[in-house]
Amino acid sequence: MRLAVIIPDGVGIRNFVLGKFLRTLPAHAEAHVFHSVASEILPRLTNGINGQVNWSTMLRFRPGRFTDVLQGSLAYAQMYWAHTTAMRRTLSLPVRGTWGRRCVQYTKRTIGRAAASPNRMRLLEHPVFHVTRRSPEAEWYRNAFRRIRPTALFCSQQLSLDAAPAIVAAKDLGIPTAAFIFSWDNLTSKGRVITSFDHYLVWSQYMKDELLHYYPHVRAQSVHIVGTPQFEPYVDSSLLLAREAFFSTLKADPSRPLICYSGGDAGTAPEDPEHVRVLMDLIRSGRIQGQPQVVLRPVPVDDGKRYSQVLRDYPELIFSPPRWIHANNGEWSQFIPLPEDINLLANLTCHADLNVNLGSTMILDFGIHDKPVVNIGFDVADPPVFGMPLYDFYYGYEHLQPVLELKATRVAKSVDQFAEHVNTYFGDPGLDREGRRRLVELQVNKPIGQSTERLVKTLASISS
Repeated sequence: MRLAVIIPDGVGIRNFVLGKFLRTLPAHAEAHVFHSVASEILPRLTNGINGQVNWSTMLRFRPGRFTDVLQGSLAYAQMYWAHTTAMRRTLSLPVRGTWGRRCVQYTKRTIGRAAASPNRMRLLEHPVFHVTRRSPEAEWYRNAFRRIRPTALFCSQQLSLDAAPAIVAAKDLGIPTAAFIFSWDNLTSKGRVITSFDHYLVWSQYMKDELLHYYPHVRAQSVHIVGTPQFEPYVDSSLLLAREAFFSTLKADPSRPLICYSGGDAGTAPEDPEHVRVLMDLIRSGRIQGQPQVVLRPVPVDDGKRYSQVLRDYPELIFSPPRWIHANNGEWSQFIPLPEDINLLANLTCHADLNVNLGSTMILDFGIHDKPVVNIGFDVADPPVFGMPLYDFYYGYEHLQPVLELKATRVAKSVDQFAEHVNTYFGDPGLDREGRRRLVELQVNKPIGQSTERLVKTLASISS
């Protein structure tokens, strides 16, 4: 097996470079990794990865105006056809910008509306493929693949425009392609898969069913359930410190409960600082009992500056930013995790007594450790920042419906409920345990510690 591996963003680095994937390739295998990491950072990420792996900086894809219009039209076509909650909200957004920019966006929407059926989208993919294959980036990848002769191409995610020329080049050369669907909400809240792949690697039967529903041209036999390496650090006992030792790193008291507040990005969770303030007020006033401590972990794309005032007002609030290297443009692809963040999150999810978040993936991270989660479902601003109640806005998303149906968390629709739910869980952490277990089983219905082995075996089978 000789893999070409495309890793266009920091999430892929976390899952497939910092994890076991490249460290556990079979003895006869090799990997050629095309990545977006700066050369001065790469050595910090590759410790323990042997000579079976070769590294190359991937190209940024800068499509021309025609290619951009076609790609955008496909994305709109998917939204008009699939019409999920998130997609309907995207379509309802006004088109802003210069006159020229608005014209381009209206053109994409018009073509997308006309192409909004599975068959018409497939037809539209053909010109997208042909204009991409003529790009200098595609020619660069064709030359690279002729040199290294990969038996398969594996892309760590399915949405990156930068990966499109590599996928097209592989198809030109008859190299089978595979993409990993990298998060639980991608198929319902993100755009269309950037191009058709020969194979798709998914977390669970639930995700496979979603993929086949939203992409009816995909054959069931080309979708492989492998789990996800994202959560494998949580079953690696070698990463865990004793509670006392970990609390010492946070300058926290191990005898008191610890609440982890997991932030979102400024666009999707703009009121996070205000919700943290509410939490701290409830603790100071004694309405949340037990004198818990709060550790605030922003999402990796958030530099944390928007929390500066609440951190000044509540010096007891523990600030624990993710150990990611931040770029200056706010794109996920330009935020790179460091190995120490894997250890930090493994210990935080293990030792925190309760998590608070606004409908994020952290529901699963803490659920794997059987830790209770309280989801924020109330507004601070009046009128609400999203133009409707926060609960209605967030908890109507398709990927959160199983969370509600299985009663895996408790959603606080008011400040009073916020205090009530936290106190209830502190009184009995085992409440809703069955819901947490069933949610994790639904979303990741394979043993978590074996995901990498299943993924490698699947790629070996694709390569043969």
